[in-house]
Amino acid sequence: MTTPTPPIRNQRAPMQYRRFGQTGQMLSVITLGGMRFAHGWDAPREQVPADTREECATMVRQALDAGVNHIETAHGYIKSETCYGLVLNDDLGIPRSRYHLMTKGAPATAEAARRLVDEQLRTLKTDHIDLYAWHGLNNAELMRSACAPGGPVEELLKLRDEGVIGAVGFSTHAPLEVICAAIQTGLFSFVNLHYYYFFQRNWAAIALAAARDLGVFIISPNDKGGQLFTPPELLTRLCAPLTPIQFNARFCLRTPHVHTLSFGMTAPAHVAEMLGTFPVQVPLSARDLAIQLALDARAGVDPQSAYEGWELMPDPSGINIPEVLRFRRLWKCYDMETFGFYRYNMLEAKGHWFPGGYATEEALAKLERSRWPAGVDVAALLRETHLKFHRAKG
Repeated sequence: MTTPTPPIRNQRAPMQYRRFGQTGQMLSVITLGGMRFAHGWDAPREQVPADTREECATMVRQALDAGVNHIETAHGYIKSETCYGLVLNDDLGIPRSRYHLMTKGAPATAEAARRLVDEQLRTLKTDHIDLYAWHGLNNAELMRSACAPGGPVEELLKLRDEGVIGAVGFSTHAPLEVICAAIQTGLFSFVNLHYYYFFQRNWAAIALAAARDLGVFIISPNDKGGQLFTPPELLTRLCAPLTPIQFNARFCLRTPHVHTLSFGMTAPAHVAEMLGTFPVQVPLSARDLAIQLALDARAGVDPQSAYEGWELMPDPSGINIPEVLRFRRLWKCYDMETFGFYRYNMLEAKGHWFPGGYATEEALAKLERSRWPAGVDVAALLRETHLKFHRAKG
């Protein structure tokens, strides 16, 4: 199995590369994500709309030319694997040595794991997957099931030993303590997790991953990191002369413990903006640190927003208190209303991918108040956020 090398490209492209932890694979610090190519969800998986296939081909070509050498997809992205298989092999004929390929899946059993990987190999039209993640290790129950002796993760490790998979990791939307527990199992070589300027809770997991030499891949920095592709005017002004996407990428990459970020690029302008991220400096340059300090200062606009509420979880109300308070903070301090509407209304619809219910009056009545800090009316903050962002379905 050959080791992918950075592609031949325009020498002006400033891409940087980092060792992806113990996997030893040298990845571009920007990854071409595949979730946003999954258009036409209601058609069969094997059917890819012509415009989606053309869009994917354009972005693959431009991303590789810009120095990206890591392509990410998942079985759960419906047509993304199919699209990449067609584009990389039939449409563009990209040599397999020019890119690292990551995909993901959530098989429940060892037998299902082997069947799923076989299917994914056929769909992606390849004989090996460089990086395979158990997809959605989002709570302690899922972790115990996936990591049990004789379970699916053990089977993925067997496929690694057979040379079908290069390295096994996990992707997660879990609470911090679950992520750390999964890292400490010793079963995984990398972790895909959420960490951005506007969500820094998982820093301890990154530090633990670094101590154990795991690769660290930041997922969805531009979407779930704050819908930074449609920023409010205030945020654009605070991040100038960078765009919010560029500053957030530099913020994440300011530590060598973060190795690559997923960018769901679907237009040439996205590639140009991505290239404006470079050069990345460790630690932040004085100019970039000034942007961070300006953003930090905005948090003082609403002093109540400083309270995050992590120690209140779990709560009998079923409300995802830290996330709801985060939506309020981004609204009050950064004018990020669009992001608040987008994410708040995902509650009660995504299960373990995004747990928690709305802060309705019924739920608020069930809050455990004994742990609230003095002077912070948690119910009032949650109620205010619900009244601002909730949209009735139907």
